Amino acid sequence: MGLPSNSTTCLVCGTKLVKNGRHPSGTQRWRCPLCGASSVRRRPDLTAREQLRRFVTWLVGTNTQAETDGTASGRSFRRHSAWCWDLTPRLGPVETIYHAVLVDGIWIGTWCLLIALSGTGRVLAWQWCARETTAAWKALLEQIPAPAVLVSDGGSGLPSALRQCWPETVHQRCLFHLQLNTTRHLTRNPRTTAGRALHRLVMDLSGVRDEQTAIDWQLQLEQWWQAFGHLTSERTLLRNGRFGYTHDRLRKAWLLVRLVVRKDLIFTHITYGNPRTTSALEGLNAQIRDLLRRHRGMTEEHRRRAVEWFLTLHELPLEQALDLAGPIDQPPVAPEPDDQISRTLYDTGLDPAEGLWLRTGWAGRG
Repeated sequence: MGLPSNSTTCLVCGTKLVKNGRHPSGTQRWRCPLCGASSVRRRPDLTAREQLRRFVTWLVGTNTQAETDGTASGRSFRRHSAWCWDLTPRLGPVETIYHAVLVDGIWIGTWCLLIALSGTGRVLAWQWCARETTAAWKALLEQIPAPAVLVSDGGSGLPSALRQCWPETVHQRCLFHLQLNTTRHLTRNPRTTAGRALHRLVMDLSGVRDEQTAIDWQLQLEQWWQAFGHLTSERTLLRNGRFGYTHDRLRKAWLLVRLVVRKDLIFTHITYGNPRTTSALEGLNAQIRDLLRRHRGMTEEHRRRAVEWFLTLHELPLEQALDLAGPIDQPPVAPEPDDQISRTLYDTGLDPAEGLWLRTGWAGRG
């Protein structure tokens, strides 16, 4: 017989209990001196917390379920911790105003996870979405006080969300992603002289660290345009009978570089001293991919929960994270109509139960 939490009297006769040794597991046993009933105090709250602690430790750790449970299959661990998947971890509200905030997205199955990281490496917030839209970026930015600088990889929808949520915040384009996107158009070894010159200019951005060097770089970019700009507008007859750009890849790379230069998105770090790349976020994304690789085979919903716990424990101690965890927020359910009002005794609809059609097949005849 178990006792409810903090019970000190016998459930049979109501007599005050006395200590009676310990259970083999170490739990204190209690005995009624009048009727002799022996029992232990059950603490469902402590049991649930311990199950949740073991679940989270396994989820973000490297041990298997069998190693965590100490059994051959880990079946007991899965049974005891099944309810833990219904809890969602949470971070507290962001109250500190940071100088720089880094944002980036990572795909988890069919979901895109937008993550915001401070310039000091602290996880501030995250947002799940179907793709990188303005509404998704707004939902992320609204969780954080406006910083002085935002560093991003140039995802779609972000500029519009930035203007609406943080109009006073300046934007820094990640130089690494700019170089990566330019290389995607031109390849690492461009064939043309113009392509090699433009690729070398973009790669030289890593060495631009002061105002004078930035001015020299822009002058070199203007010289490139004077020498090779006419190639970006040349057209030729394609195999499908239509005219297209002769140097299409060169044109795309040039338009990308020209856009970030005109909007002044690449030299913000010289004025404000903010990070030039989102490398800190890329490192965090690499850890997330490693976590999912260790737990490969999980459903998409479980993968999402694992990533949320990982991000939470990146900032909060385990015990505090367990305190903040709560049930998954469910959308409100519309009330069902009253049966007495919705039920109709006579109607114009036809129902096979009324015997309006011929019955086919065996119908229970002997």
